[in-house]
Parts: sequence; structure tokens; C-alpha cells
Amino acid sequence: MLRLAMLPDCARFVLRIAPADMAAAGQVFGLALPEAIGAVAEADGRLALKLGPDEWRLHAAESDGAEIAARFAAELGTTPHSLVDISHREIGIEVSGTAALDVLTALCPLDLAARPVGSGTRTVFDRVEAVVLRQAENQFRLEVWQSFAPFLYSLLEIVGQEVEAGL
Repeated sequence: MLRLAMLPDCARFVLRIAPADMAAAGQVFGLALPEAIGAVAEADGRLALKLGPDEWRLHAAESDGAEIAARFAAELGTTPHSLVDISHREIGIEVSGTAALDVLTALCPLDLAARPVGSGTRTVFDRVEAVVLRQAENQFRLEVWQSFAPFLYSLLEIVGQEVEAGL
């Protein structure tokens, strides 16, 4: 069984900051930033994913976006960093159910079965760049540019039908 759902909007940021300053950035964001690449931290409706040595993806409630940006500017104004609001660029797609891993594996060059629950990475599905978070054994969140979302969603539906038909 495969379930696909478009996720509600949220505040999304890309944070670039030196690892030495990540603790301060975590205090400003309201969540300790994960230290290991691919690790995810979640609490109180906020999510942080470490994508690279100095890069994090931050998610929060849509209504918190302006406050987060203002706090980073006020509290880390003299600390070298980049906080880019990508809220309107991307959208989330939830892929879940017993067929979720098979469907995603058909479109992705990474071994998603080897990714532990509570991790994430940047990859491609067919030709679409996305960030994928493994939220549970059979539940994934894809973050993709809005302009590619209809294509990827329909591709997931087609592959889902083929997987469920045993093709």
C-alpha cells in the first residue's frame, strides 16, 4: 500500500554557519543542531537536518518564519553565517505505507533502505533534486522545489501503481 500527501506549508531555511558557532545558532533557533551529517533533530514543531559540514536545513511552523529570521539577524548579526528563507521555493510530499521504500528505491540512486529512521540526505528522484527524511520505517518526507512537485508526485503515483500491481 502507498500513501502520498502534499504536506502543509512551513517555514524553511538553509543555514550555513561554522561548526564552532552551531551551538549559538541552535539556541537562536530553539533546537540543538545535530552534529553528524545526515542526522535530524526534532522538538516542539521544529526540525533541523545537517546536510554538510557547515549546512543545515531548518523547518518550523509557517507562522514562526519571520521571528526566526529576525532572531538570527539580531542575535547572530556579527557572527558570519547565511540564513536563506526557502519557504516559498519548496514543498513537502509525504510518502508512506508498505510500498513506500520500493517506490522511492525505483526512482533514487541511493540505498534508502540503509538510511536509518531519523536521518536525511540530499539526493535525486528521477531527475528531480530533493531532500529526503526518513521519519519512520515506512514513512518519508520529500522536500522538493514547487515547480518540480507536480511532476514528482505524478511519477510517484505511476511507480506506486506498478509496484502494487507487481510489475
